[in-house]
Amino acid sequence: MSNENEGTAAPTPPAAPSVPPAPASETQDAAPAPAAVEPVTQQLPPTPAPGTEPTQQIPPAQAPPAYGQAPAPAAHGAEGWPPPPPTVPTYGAGGHGGGAWGAPLTTDGHPAPKPKGKGGLVAAVLVAALLAGGIGGGVGYWAAQRSDNGTGSTTISAANTPKDLKREAGSIAGLAAGALPSVVTIEASAGDGEGGTGTGFVYDQQGHILTNNHVVASAANGGKLFATFSDGKRYDAEVVGRAQGYDVAVLKLKNPPAGLKPLPLGDSDKVAVGDSTIAIGAPFGLSNTVTTGIVSAKNRPVASGDGSGSKNSYMSALQTDASINPGNSGGPLLDGRGAVIGINSAIQSAGNGGFGGGQAGSIGLGFAIPVNQAKNVAESLIKTGKPVYPVISVSVDLQAKSEGAKISEQGAAANELVDPNGPAGKAGLKPGDIITEFGGKPVDSGPTLISMIWTYKPGDTVKLTYLRGGKPTTVDITLGSRVGDK
Repeated sequence: MSNENEGTAAPTPPAAPSVPPAPASETQDAAPAPAAVEPVTQQLPPTPAPGTEPTQQIPPAQAPPAYGQAPAPAAHGAEGWPPPPPTVPTYGAGGHGGGAWGAPLTTDGHPAPKPKGKGGLVAAVLVAALLAGGIGGGVGYWAAQRSDNGTGSTTISAANTPKDLKREAGSIAGLAAGALPSVVTIEASAGDGEGGTGTGFVYDQQGHILTNNHVVASAANGGKLFATFSDGKRYDAEVVGRAQGYDVAVLKLKNPPAGLKPLPLGDSDKVAVGDSTIAIGAPFGLSNTVTTGIVSAKNRPVASGDGSGSKNSYMSALQTDASINPGNSGGPLLDGRGAVIGINSAIQSAGNGGFGGGQAGSIGLGFAIPVNQAKNVAESLIKTGKPVYPVISVSVDLQAKSEGAKISEQGAAANELVDPNGPAGKAGLKPGDIITEFGGKPVDSGPTLISMIWTYKPGDTVKLTYLRGGKPTTVDITLGSRVGDK
C-alpha cells in the first residue's frame, strides 16, 4: 500500500496587473489571447492487495515554516493598480447649448453670464441633488400607495432573530463543544531536540491521557512531554507505559488540574458501517480541529509503521473518511453520541510526498484502533506499566504469497517456529501449515492473522482452521500470553 500523497497540479493564478487596462479603442486590434493550457495530471499507482504492506502511521506534525511579510499595496497613479477614484465631474461651459447645465435663462432667452469662482459648480451639484431627492421621494410615495392598496410591496420583513443562537446538544457543534475540553495537544521532544505534535484525550480523573505510542516514543527516554488543553493551559506529562505492537500509550499529567472530565467510552464491537464519526486532533499542529465523516469499514487489517525502520504495529481497525492528518495521531474518534469508539492512528496516502515533498495528507482513508482493544491495553499499562499480548506461539511468514497465513518453515529450529507447548503446538499445528480462518473469519495474510489475534485476550478459546496438504482441519485453541514488547 502506498504511503504518500499525490494529486493534480493546480494552475498558478494570474498576477494582478501592474498598470490599468487600456481602453477598448486601444485594444480592438490586439492579438487574441492564447488558449488556456490544460493542467498536467498524474495517474495514481495501482493499489496492492490489503494487508500485504504496512500503512503509514500518522507522523507527528512538524512546525510550520515562518510566514513571509505581506507585500505592500501598490500605490495609486499611472504605475499603480487599481486606478485612483474618478474626480467629481465638472458641469461648466462648453458642451451642449454653450451654457452651464441646469443654469437659468435670462428674460431674452439667453443663458445668464457664467458665474465666477466655484459658485456655479456648487449650484449645479445642488440642483442635481434636489432633483435626485425629488425622484426618490416620488418613487417612495408611489410604492407606499401601492402597498396601502394591497397590490404589492417592495420590502421584505425578516423574522425576528433570536438573541441567543443555541445549538442542540446532539448536533456536531454541541458534541464537539462537549468533547474539546477533554482533548489535549501533545508536544514530544527528544533529548536531541527532535520531536513533533500529536493528540490525546483524558482517560480518567487521575490525570491519565490515552494516545498513540508513536506520538510519545521520541520522548520516552529522557525527553520532554507537554499536554495543552483547549483553554490553553499547559501541563508537564510523563509516560506511564506504552505498547509498541498495539501502538497505544498512557501518559499522566504531573500536576493534573481538578475537575478533569474523561471522555465517555463507547462499544467499538457495536459500531456499524455508515455510522457518523467525529475526529478531533491537531493536524499539522492546528490544535482543536474537528472533522466529520462515517465509519467506512470495520475489522480492516492494518500494519502501520512510522517509516523509521522500527517494528510495525498491527490492528483490526475501524476505517473512516473523516479527514485525518499528521498531528491527529492519538486523538479520539467519536460516534454520533459523542462517545469514543477509536484512537486515530494511521492513514493511507497516495504518491510520494506530494508536489511539495512534505508530509502526506488525508485522502479519506483513516484508521483507528478500536476503543475496546485500546481500553484493555490502557488498563494493563496503568496497572503494570507493560503491555500483555495474546499469542498462539508460532512464527508467521509475513512475506508468503499464499491464501492465508503460512507458518514459517525455515529461519529457526522447528520447536521455535511452532512451540510444542504453546497453544498452536498443543492443537497439532506444524511448520508449513496455512491458517485460513480464525474465530470464524477468513485470514488472507500473516498481518491479518496477527491483527485478529490481538483483538482477543489471553485465555480466550478460539476456533482455528488450517490447511495441510490441501486438506482443511478445524481445532480449538486457548490463547497464551506474552508480557512486554520484544
